[in-house]
Amino acid sequence: MAVTWFVSDTHFSHRNILSDRMHRPRPFASIEEHDERLISRWNDRVRDDDIVWHCGDFAYGGGHTHAREIFDRLRGRKNLVIGNHEAQGIRLPWASPPVMACTVHVQDPGMPKARPVYLAHCAHRVWPGMHQGAIHLYGHSHGSLPGTARSLDVGVDCWHWGPVRIGEVLEALAETAAREAGAVAAAELAEAA
Repeated sequence: MAVTWFVSDTHFSHRNILSDRMHRPRPFASIEEHDERLISRWNDRVRDDDIVWHCGDFAYGGGHTHAREIFDRLRGRKNLVIGNHEAQGIRLPWASPPVMACTVHVQDPGMPKARPVYLAHCAHRVWPGMHQGAIHLYGHSHGSLPGTARSLDVGVDCWHWGPVRIGEVLEALAETAAREAGAVAAAELAEAA
């Protein structure tokens, strides 16, 4: 049975993503090494029939032909949430038309019911469905914006250079919720003292 994956900010062919001028330069000796590592991590995790939601910034530079060559090497049924660097990505043959944001309902094997997931390239403080249990997944911040108990960065910078499954996302959200609850409890104890 197909599973659903989330990823963002692959920035294939983007040489400056390795530059010390970046807030968080990526640790690769060349853009070719970078691209090959990301392709390998993607294909190690994703099967051909899996669903992949890319939350923006697929490729930057390198031209459309090169972006298409990379796209064709990646496994899964790929969908795009448009990022701010999509001159190449927007023209690729995605499984569905690219969107600015959307809510998907994910029910991977072992999940008792579908989970609403709001997807956008940039993080939101509020989002559709948040009061009905929807979580929010985003990119753009390259790991510099901490997640909350209900929202999380799915950029490759945060997930060992590859896509992440909903189970891994829910686990990370639960860990953040536990930390936040601990901080609230600590603050309440300090205030009571």
